[in-house]
This record gives sequence, structure tokens and C-alpha cells, in this order.
Amino acid sequence: MTVTIVEAWNGPGPKDAVLTEVQPSDHGLHASTSKLAFEHWYFDARLDTGHTVVAFITKRRPEEPPWAKPSVELLIYSPDGTKRQVRAHYPKTESSFASDDVDAQVGPNKCWVDRSGALPVQHAYLAEEDVVFDLQFHNELPSWMPGKGETHYSPKEHFGWVVAAPRARVTGTVRIGDQTLDAAGIGYADHNWGAGDMKRIIERWHWGRLYLDDYSFIYANVMTQKRFDHHRSQPVMLAKNGEILLSTGEVELTEGPMVFHENANREYPTWVRINAPGQFDLRLDVERIIDSQDLLDEVPVIRRIKPLIRKLVGRPGYFRFDSRFELTVHEDGGNTVTRTGNTLHEMVALA
Repeated sequence: MTVTIVEAWNGPGPKDAVLTEVQPSDHGLHASTSKLAFEHWYFDARLDTGHTVVAFITKRRPEEPPWAKPSVELLIYSPDGTKRQVRAHYPKTESSFASDDVDAQVGPNKCWVDRSGALPVQHAYLAEEDVVFDLQFHNELPSWMPGKGETHYSPKEHFGWVVAAPRARVTGTVRIGDQTLDAAGIGYADHNWGAGDMKRIIERWHWGRLYLDDYSFIYANVMTQKRFDHHRSQPVMLAKNGEILLSTGEVELTEGPMVFHENANREYPTWVRINAPGQFDLRLDVERIIDSQDLLDEVPVIRRIKPLIRKLVGRPGYFRFDSRFELTVHEDGGNTVTRTGNTLHEMVALA
């Protein structure tokens, strides 16, 4: 099978010599007539209290049936290792999605943007059960997307990604029951859309980022299944202070020895390395798994017939890691800088 996958880099080759100037409409709804169209707006923040909070506002998740209702999801990872997850669906009549900018609402939950300043401020308000996120993401970097933001797997199948806030100072509050937290911290916001059956296309992906006083680093590494020739889309953004220095897909990812994890029912790599010779080298050594899931457990009907489904689709699993990192950057002028620390990142394997 011959497959032509098109990544919309500005070039030359799989990189951006010139950054795309991200437009407000890139953050809005990407309307599609496909029954398999999907789209969501994502926010996360690592708070000074030690909590990590994650929020999704979703028109349709890619793994859901075409008739699925819009939904929201709130996650809280507490310093003691506990996780709180709330998910809710709402009728389409109680949801709206603007196409000209960030402006999405699902039930009482919404996200929007203020562009009155030099850099935008993303807002996310989500309230479900006894959990309320009221968060503001003050961009410290301009919005970014690799190339024109889309990878096309066929004329009818594609995946899009724009990072509204590559790095943001977070303010606001998080309420959990009777406890209200000051949401001061560092955060990130992005937006994904596409069309097609991603579990038929994607085998696995790695995704993550790290923030230092001076450097910010974002990466995604998406590998297709054998029928798509195990093609890798591997965008990386490297920034220093308030400037994006590098937007490229000319990198190499390698994985360390694999270890089986019972909760996710599949293996994960003990380390991950991403490097671009002469530019940077990043190694992530997994110290702790803060979240893991067998993705077949996400679908109640499937849980009852998992052995049969596994024969058809394999063992899809999800991991969120807390890893020790070492980042080496080769700066212009021959200076080499090495930084270390800890960061969160994830791996999803669909086959």
C-alpha cells in the first residue's frame, strides 16, 4: 500500500524557516461535514500548591460515535498522588462553538480569549459537581503551530493542532468541594481538530513540554500504524524568554527498555530521548506514573467483552508520566546550555 501523508510545514523540508502567523480563526471551530469530525479545546496548569489541573471542552472526542454529545472533562492531580476526574455530556442545543476565535461553550462551561493586550489571555471556566475551575492563562509566548497546523493522511482524514498558549502565567481559583486554591502557576492551552478514524491511523503518540526560567520546549511525536508505513509526525517548538527560536520536525525520537504496567495493560518506555543534532538533545527518565488507563475501560459496553475486542484492536493504553529531564541546547555562537528538572508528559498507544 502506497500512502502519501502531507505535513504542512513552511519549509524547506519538515521545518519552518518562517513561523506561521497564527490567526484568531485558527483557534475557532473548524467546521466539517464529516461524520467523524472531532474537536476540543484543552487547558492545563501546574499550580504553586503542587496540584496539576486539566480541562477539556469538547465538541466530539475522536473515539466517540458520530452522534456523541458535546462534553467537558476536569481532572485534578493532587500532591498526595490522588486523582479526581469529572466528565459530563450536554445536548447540542446547550452548546455553541464560534469559528472566528476561541469561544466555546458546553452547558455552563466555557472558554474564550481577551486580545486587548500585547499577548492574549485565555479564559477557562468549568463547573461540574463540586469542582470549579476559574482560570486565566496570560500568554508569555505568542501562539504557535507547526507549519500550517494540519497533517493530512488521506483526502478525507486529517489532524490539526494549534497551541494557543505555549507558555502562560496562570491566575484564578480552583475549588474542590469546600476547599478553594489560589491557581497561581504555569500553564498551557491548545486546540485540536480533525476528521477520520484515528484509531485506524495512529499507533501511538508522545506529547509533552517543559518550562525553565529561560527556555520553553514543546513536542509531539505521532506514529501511524503499519498500513500508513509507520510515518512519524514530530513537531518541536523551542523558545527562549519571549521568543520562539525553533519550529521543526527534523528530529529523532528513541525509547528506552519497555516495562509492562498492569493498570494500563501494556508496556511503556523507561526513558524517551528527542534530539536534533547541533540544535538540542532532550532525555526524559520516567520516575513516576501519575496516571494510567486501559482505554477499553473508557467504553462501558466494551468492558464486558474486552477479550474479544483486544483480538480486534489490541491493547490501547494511556500514561501520564512525571520524569526527570536533561535538556541540552546548542545556542547560536557555539554556547552549549544544559538544564535539568522534572516535568509531566504523556504517551497514548492505540494499537
